[in-house]
Amino acid sequence: MPTTAPALPPEVPQFALYGEAARAENAEFVHIELIETRSRLHDWHISNHTHRGLFQVLFLYAGHVRASVDGALWEREGPTAITIHPSLVHGFAFSQEAQGYVLTLDEQVVFAAGGSDGDIFSALFVQPLAIDLAPVPQARERIEGLLKNLIAEASWPHYGHTLMLEWLARSALLLLLRVHAEHRFAGQSGHGEFELFTRFRAEVERNFRQQWQVGQYADALRVTPTRLNRLCLKLAGKSAFDIGQDRLMLEACRKLTYAPSSIASVAYELGFQDPAYFSRLFKKRVGVTPKQFRGQAS
Repeated sequence: MPTTAPALPPEVPQFALYGEAARAENAEFVHIELIETRSRLHDWHISNHTHRGLFQVLFLYAGHVRASVDGALWEREGPTAITIHPSLVHGFAFSQEAQGYVLTLDEQVVFAAGGSDGDIFSALFVQPLAIDLAPVPQARERIEGLLKNLIAEASWPHYGHTLMLEWLARSALLLLLRVHAEHRFAGQSGHGEFELFTRFRAEVERNFRQQWQVGQYADALRVTPTRLNRLCLKLAGKSAFDIGQDRLMLEACRKLTYAPSSIASVAYELGFQDPAYFSRLFKKRVGVTPKQFRGQAS
């Protein structure tokens, strides 16, 4: 059982990655690094912090970690995987020469899996988990193979770089989800704030093309718009409206990059009646016009 961690400072720092203050907006974010890459710089000790809007999975393959997770201390030996959802205060103290990987994912990568399965990974993040990988050597090896491929892909961008990163990352998560399902953690309820956020993201995946308003999402979830906005600001650092708009613009970016459709056709496919308005909104949120974005992508 986890023990109680020391009292946290009144203000816990927020990072994109530990020690880095910001990240690019309007981007699907997949980052992979070896445990030693960042931990060695900090004497194998990562102080308590959060990653607003980012999910993280620590894959410890060898060595020991003392993890401070939401006020509790977990002592774990490799091989194990620890999942961290946005806004969760966490820190790590590794044994020297610990081996493994740290996978960091934007919420778009986690939730935009496509169709009604957009919330398939929620079971990994409803609450922090320490998933024992020792009893499942075949799954453990397959996951590590995907993580090694992620390292290789991240080191040098090739054609389809973004898609390859997200496919590999989601494949690793799916294998981890299978392991978690087999373990059947007792007592996991999932009725808290994060489950509501997960349901909201599933609704966004189903309805962003219809450009639902915040009130429509709130009605579908049977909560007030105020509660929904507060939840989104807490977990993602964005309003419910901005999350819906970001998902809409993400789909626009995908279509402009990978589909030969005209800009007007893309606008109509995404529920816009006026292509000119779509172009103005796209420039406002992405920073360039659809034509300029397509030119850069090509």
